Amino acid sequence: MTVVSQWSGVSKRIFCIALSASLFALCIPAQAQQTAKVQRIGFLVPASLSVVAVRTAAFRRGLRDLGYVEGQNVTIEWRSADGKLDLLPTLADELVRLKVDIIVAAGGDPPVRAVKRATQTIPIVMANASDPVGAGLVASLSRPGGNITGLSTAPGPEIYGKHLELLKETFPKLSRVAILSNPANQFSALALRETEATARAFKVSLQILEARNPDEFDTAFAAATKERAGALLVVEDPMFFGERTRLANLARKSRLPAIYGILEYVEVGGLMAYAADRTDMFRRAATYVDKILKGAKPSDLPVEQPTKFELVINLKAAKQIGLTIPPNVLARADKVIK
Repeated sequence: MTVVSQWSGVSKRIFCIALSASLFALCIPAQAQQTAKVQRIGFLVPASLSVVAVRTAAFRRGLRDLGYVEGQNVTIEWRSADGKLDLLPTLADELVRLKVDIIVAAGGDPPVRAVKRATQTIPIVMANASDPVGAGLVASLSRPGGNITGLSTAPGPEIYGKHLELLKETFPKLSRVAILSNPANQFSALALRETEATARAFKVSLQILEARNPDEFDTAFAAATKERAGALLVVEDPMFFGERTRLANLARKSRLPAIYGILEYVEVGGLMAYAADRTDMFRRAATYVDKILKGAKPSDLPVEQPTKFELVINLKAAKQIGLTIPPNVLARADKVIK
């Protein structure tokens, strides 16, 4: 009886130890989950968030596809300049003070430039920079260096030479083109230089129209009408994008066939657009965020360039200003809005 009692006591002790070990093992995942770091993403755009809602939704979708859920393992600090580029530096400084883990700068070069000035240590992901090498944001596309990488709309300002070529192909007798740009945006000067080179080749004269804010739109379009411009080319700008519906309406009222560098202009009544899909770029930006949060260095991640550019034509807009788009141009379009 004494031996049985001793073994019974030993068995109880072994059972208690095993039970305690099992309970401790079960607690480890729960404790790890509770103490896992919630990543903090800063997101800076020049336009209002409502204007880029479709694009930011694509970014969120990209994060979800990679396992990031807002409120659980990631938080996003959204900052918008509401179309006022001069507010970007202040907003960039604010994100740096919040000590976010990474900053996504979306909407062209201006937000990237603002964030670059604010920090040389926090990783920066460009969602759709216009000309990152020409603007001095990265050393090269293959080896960006520093703390910046991401996506470029490529081929940079050269795209506007293609825009002018499309206008000339659509309207062979075209001899004068007005170009609307925002001189406050440094990218505008690069775009104008490229367009001027193409204009000389096609023997087309250019009329430079400037608008630093929406209040100058009417004056710009009146000048185009007065000088009898045959078409309009709109240079990419965050403020212009926020006012894209108004710009499309002004082009229609002025009976100016216009081409744009962002596809969404055609969706609100613009005539033609030739560009890469920027909404998809926002989604793709999430892959850069994921890689960097998992330890990759921005300097080692090549800047991604789009491999496809879409030509979209709005036949309804053409009809409203009494234009006929040649069959050969329509045949090249990736999408025709009727």
